[in-house]
Amino acid sequence: MSSEHRVIVLVLPDVNLLDLGGPVQAFDTAAQRGAGYRLEFVAADPGEITSAQGLRLAGLGPLPAAGPGDLILIPGPRLRPPGPRIPAAVTTWVRDAVRAGARAASVCTGAAVLAEAGLLDGRRCTTHWSLIDLMRERYPAARVREAVLYVHDGPVSTSAGIAAGIDLALSLIERDHGPSLTAAVARDLVVYLRRDGSQRQISPFLDHRGHLHPGVHRVQDHLAQHLDAPHTLGDLARMANLSPRGLSRAFTTATGCTPLEYQQRLRLDLAANLLAETTLTVEAVAARCGFRDARHFRRLYGTRYGKSPSAGRPT
Repeated sequence: MSSEHRVIVLVLPDVNLLDLGGPVQAFDTAAQRGAGYRLEFVAADPGEITSAQGLRLAGLGPLPAAGPGDLILIPGPRLRPPGPRIPAAVTTWVRDAVRAGARAASVCTGAAVLAEAGLLDGRRCTTHWSLIDLMRERYPAARVREAVLYVHDGPVSTSAGIAAGIDLALSLIERDHGPSLTAAVARDLVVYLRRDGSQRQISPFLDHRGHLHPGVHRVQDHLAQHLDAPHTLGDLARMANLSPRGLSRAFTTATGCTPLEYQQRLRLDLAANLLAETTLTVEAVAARCGFRDARHFRRLYGTRYGKSPSAGRPT
């Protein structure tokens, strides 16, 4: 895994607990699986803050210096009329941190902090559906989008309301550590990993994971972690504590494809990424992804993506 990265969680007065807890749980789960995240909880006035739901949060640290490698996470506070009251110290700190190379991500109404700091000017962004019109009126330079779960624009990311913060966190984890670990985190959280319509088709590593069959999940995990190894249906069935016929039936019911089809999709997706992001030869990519015959790999790749492997990753 990559080197450690701080996730600096800015806790504001009246913070919504799910805005805070959902993304934090996702990053913590990723850290438990080896991702290099270290959580820090900070506030403009260190000490104790009361959440929107009445829970008191204590032990918060002061606003630290932040820069490259850091992610500032801004869970949304409950906004009360006449609108956001974000301390100048907070907006200045966030703006300086992003200018110094940090990333910033907001959940729900946390977008107001980024907007007040001028970080949404000219950028695509989103927020809770009930605040879309207010955001457009108050921050006309921001390119506010609706009907999306989250938006990435450069070093700044924003998400829609409440539970969409989990989707945003999973997307950021995927950017940092790839789809295989992200799929494992989503499964640990027992959430279905969603994507908005503006993004590319869901990777097979993340697709077919909305079920709760533990045996099928064990087989999916094993296949994802050992793509270059041969697997027999009998071996996979023993891993799931099922008969070969039972595994085939359970796997198809849970995922909509057979174990062999699923393995092939994973291998081809990895191959497409390697072809786009490395200088490996087609033969080397085929071998790394578990294809013993490069000619067979070329045929499968052409059938799947409509072009030869030498043409690179499909769009």
